[in-house]
Amino acid sequence: MTRHPHLNASLELDRRRFLKASAAVAASTLFLPGMARAAGPKKGGHLILGIDNASTSDRLDPAYYFEAYTYNVGLQLFNTLTDLNDDSSLRAGLAESWEPAKGGSKWIFRLRKGVQFHNGKELTPEDVIYSLNHHRGEKSESAGKGYLLSVTDIVKSAPNEVTFKLNGANADFPYLLGDVHFGITPDGENFDKGIGTGAYILEDFQPGVRTLAKRNPNYWDPERGHVESVETVAYNDKSARVAALLSKSVHVVNNVESRVAQRLKGQQGITLHTEADSSIILFVGRADADPFKNIDVGLALKYAIDREQIISSILNGAGTVSNDNPIFPSNRYFTNDVPKHAYDPEQAAFHWKKAGFDGKIVLSAADGATFSGAVDAAQLYQQSAEKAGIPFEVNRVPADGYWNDVWLKHPFVASGWAARPTADAMLSLIYLSDAPWNESGWKSKAFGDLVLAARGELDEDKRKKLYHDAQVLIVEENSSIIPAYAAQISAAVSNLQGFKTIPGQIGPRTAEKVWFDE
Repeated sequence: MTRHPHLNASLELDRRRFLKASAAVAASTLFLPGMARAAGPKKGGHLILGIDNASTSDRLDPAYYFEAYTYNVGLQLFNTLTDLNDDSSLRAGLAESWEPAKGGSKWIFRLRKGVQFHNGKELTPEDVIYSLNHHRGEKSESAGKGYLLSVTDIVKSAPNEVTFKLNGANADFPYLLGDVHFGITPDGENFDKGIGTGAYILEDFQPGVRTLAKRNPNYWDPERGHVESVETVAYNDKSARVAALLSKSVHVVNNVESRVAQRLKGQQGITLHTEADSSIILFVGRADADPFKNIDVGLALKYAIDREQIISSILNGAGTVSNDNPIFPSNRYFTNDVPKHAYDPEQAAFHWKKAGFDGKIVLSAADGATFSGAVDAAQLYQQSAEKAGIPFEVNRVPADGYWNDVWLKHPFVASGWAARPTADAMLSLIYLSDAPWNESGWKSKAFGDLVLAARGELDEDKRKKLYHDAQVLIVEENSSIIPAYAAQISAAVSNLQGFKTIPGQIGPRTAEKVWFDE
């Protein structure tokens, strides 16, 4: 039993008071775990994260964040204007408030006062304008560029205020500014120095290996930033990642395979954290290149994949069928009323013959780059497609450099996406014709018109109809094959408190939220 200081004076108490005090101690011991958490987070400790999808080409510049590793590191160093609460509602970030004007075609954000960057500089509107303009313009290569295509100007409208002017109404615009790519750095600063306003200050960055950061003593958010230091170690190998957790070499690991999670259940000192249907696994054909210019090739491949087999064999049942729809079931605009492409070798053969393509389909995939088991899934896809008479080859490529050397470059690739906070965020990021991450190379004016109309539509029924029609177009015409919605499973040591999975949050703020209970 933990000894309480006030019991040291027990000899001075009469018997009745002593027994009463002892009873109080016993009662407090029964409820100690709950009471300890209720007392608030504890400070101190060195947190070690084991995260996959790291690469030697990783950068600290948020414009070049592509996957889980840089998402985790970036959110330790940088803050965004908005954030998400644990229930996915908007939370204030560097902006303490915001409001629309002109029917949502203008948004006014008021900044927190007294926020300091890691170099001591105080946050100003100029810093926000510089940081967000970093993702705009024809020459920008930013992964977040697609979210800001509707922005026509960003101006300082008051000493502590920034106004965004849009080319049309956007009811969800504040959500977009919480995206991991929109971290704020000082005006004119090099983003790769990692100077932000975040809960942790960069000490060492070794791309593809590890990142070390220390607690920011001047952090503006008293509810966040509890551990003294954070080490983010690259573990692309799924087995090594879990082994590191079991040996307590790390405290948190991401992207645990469902079959491994089953074995971890009941493991003393380990807690699993699961978010159902929180990511999609994809096989993406370039619609702007042969053979995917022909819509029948895409249809053939949609009928040629055994979705149920992918879920049972690759996801170990931790997923549900997606009929090539990128909008998640948890989204309020999700529709299941779309064309279905269940495994049908005859239909696949019909469309393949109709396409008239006499070459071989080559699918590039890598383990540890997109989704866990990507190569195994590609090989299952190969088997089911060959049963339909489709010549199919799996091109296994290295995980390191996958996003730079393979994705957007090879004609048919494995890919994966986590849920976004809004339907517009998902569709604008990877399906609009001019989106930088339009991985399928699909250009559809009809689809773009639907998304733009839905973005500014305030009538919920009309907006739902617009998003319904947009989803139908993707399923019918886009060359992305989306077999399943997958659960995201993380695991952590059991004495780590405050770990949360938030639907739609891209890049977990794990490091600044958690604390050690002991």
